[in-house]
Amino acid sequence: MKDMSIEDEIESLKIENHRYKELVSELPFPFHYHSRHGMIVEKSSGKDVSYIEGKNTSMNSSFNYDCFSIMEGYMTHLFDHVPHHIVFIDKDGLVTLCNEQTALDLHVDQKEIVGTHIRDLLKLPDEEIFLLKTLTTKEDTINHLIMDKNYGVVNTRIIYEEDGSIKRVIGIFQFVNLYKGAAKQALAGGIAAGIAHELRNPFTTVRGFLQLMQENIDKESAELFRTLLIPEIDRANTIISDFLKISRSAHTNREKIEFDLFVNHHLLKILSNESFLYHATVNHTISKEASQCIIEMNKDEIIQVFINLFRNAVEAIEQKKLRIDWSADRVEDWLAITFKDNGSGIDPAILSEVFDPFFTTKSDGTGLGLSISKTIIDNHGGRMEVASSQLGTVFTIMLPVSKA
Repeated sequence: MKDMSIEDEIESLKIENHRYKELVSELPFPFHYHSRHGMIVEKSSGKDVSYIEGKNTSMNSSFNYDCFSIMEGYMTHLFDHVPHHIVFIDKDGLVTLCNEQTALDLHVDQKEIVGTHIRDLLKLPDEEIFLLKTLTTKEDTINHLIMDKNYGVVNTRIIYEEDGSIKRVIGIFQFVNLYKGAAKQALAGGIAAGIAHELRNPFTTVRGFLQLMQENIDKESAELFRTLLIPEIDRANTIISDFLKISRSAHTNREKIEFDLFVNHHLLKILSNESFLYHATVNHTISKEASQCIIEMNKDEIIQVFINLFRNAVEAIEQKKLRIDWSADRVEDWLAITFKDNGSGIDPAILSEVFDPFFTTKSDGTGLGLSISKTIIDNHGGRMEVASSQLGTVFTIMLPVSKA
């Protein structure tokens, strides 16, 4: 066999080196390798590999990698099932872990937010971010109550390196609003049951007697019965029925229906009648993807949501003509519906309370329409949000898309 020339040996070593480098680049973790001959191999979290020649300081080789970064990848999948906010930051305040609930509530992309500063996630001044306070003071935060619109409890914990420096700061935020809302729902249900039991039967009896008495009294009194007394009793019965809707069970009869069929065969007819009655203009836009979505729904309940939103807009309009623009689009596995009016808007100070049962700014209102609407959407596995300005109010409804 012919001996290899120096040039051939160099070329062979280059090929071998390239193969090793290609292999190392595919390893799913960062590391630093120090050989006994002074060669250093470094790999970041990506695929880039660096070879550095250095002075030999030890006869023993070493191999280290950031196992905690790997653990965070596994922990993210676990924390995605937790209904609270869980965020990790490093010593520089950069997000290294963000669970799904945090990303969902703060309207960010879970993957893209990792690597950015915590202030970009929370949209708060640095001095109001407890993770950064913990990073500076090196003191954990224990069960601190937040009293702003995000009513809840925050806890932070520090993870240290072997040398005593900070490795991570972990933040956990638990909404108390969820429990407050559940308590309100329970209270509303109790009130509804009590009112229904105590008032519905007497009202029915009184209404029946008023109808009988109409036949034996003068025309003026009969007209009063017909136009005022009986309608007021009917109105009271309607209020009782609305109370009961708040505590209605989430298990209602539903069917899978293509959204386009629901809109054309049911919803548009109702909204057309409403717009004619209140002299309003209603426009809608539905994307092709949204029209083909299959939604498991109770048609009557979803129609009730649209009617409630429409009538809420009627009450918010002032001198100008009411205009409603609603649209639907598919966003991943969700049907996103926006319902926008051109009313006077909602005061920012009370915006967070509009879905609370019995909350109203109207002297003749019951404060049940929006609460009932949100309850219906929640029971369908969706969510409902509101945004408002002087130009009008926008309600956003997200409904889960079912498999055909």
